[in-house]
Amino acid sequence: MVHGASQHSGLFSAQVGAFQPNYRLLLIDLPGHGRSSHIPGPYGLAEYAQSVLAAIRAAKVERTHFWGTHTGAGVGLMLAAQHPQLIASLVLDGAILPGVDLPYVTARLAQAKKTARERGIEAAKAEWFRESRWFDVIRQRPEECRAKAHWDLVSRFPGQPWLDSSTPEPVPSIRPQLARIAQPVLLVNGEHDVEDFIRVADELESSLPNVRRATVPGAGGFPLWEFPAQVNSLVRQFLAR
Repeated sequence: MVHGASQHSGLFSAQVGAFQPNYRLLLIDLPGHGRSSHIPGPYGLAEYAQSVLAAIRAAKVERTHFWGTHTGAGVGLMLAAQHPQLIASLVLDGAILPGVDLPYVTARLAQAKKTARERGIEAAKAEWFRESRWFDVIRQRPEECRAKAHWDLVSRFPGQPWLDSSTPEPVPSIRPQLARIAQPVLLVNGEHDVEDFIRVADELESSLPNVRRATVPGAGGFPLWEFPAQVNSLVRQFLAR
């Protein structure tokens, strides 16, 4: 289970109890996040994928189902393409496409880095949570979607990836490799997800050879957090097949 930018493995808190009785779980914090805050930059998708691969190997995992959201989903696609023997299946929640620019995502990350450098990381995190559209449903339905707990998660982000000035390794577009990703893939998006993530899901659905797609009614950018019971049920059915 691999989270997205500004979060940590606690994003999967509602999945741990649901899946631990039947699966060995490996929750990974990306470099610069959570328990991996001490890992220095650069903080790019290639570096994240290398770190996740190292963690999987350190845990002596030979084959795994991979569940990633946003940045974590991009890491999963890279590993499935580069190490197909390692990845048994993919659950991609609000996926990104490695090496492909997503205009809204790029703009929000650029703004977060600008604010962090000009006004400090605390101001950047507050702006990120207050203004990013992938948090809209969480903000609009605070009790049901655990808004306070999600802000607590984001507020613990130390911010190194937004302050680091080193240059990440370039990531080529994964598009030419998509047709060769033969593992079963479940795409999950919220009904009110950000347009960038909907377009990515559209492309993945048309390009991957073994794909299923689910849209969670009422959900936004983080269905697994907003409506975990529904998403957990979808993932259980997917894995059972």
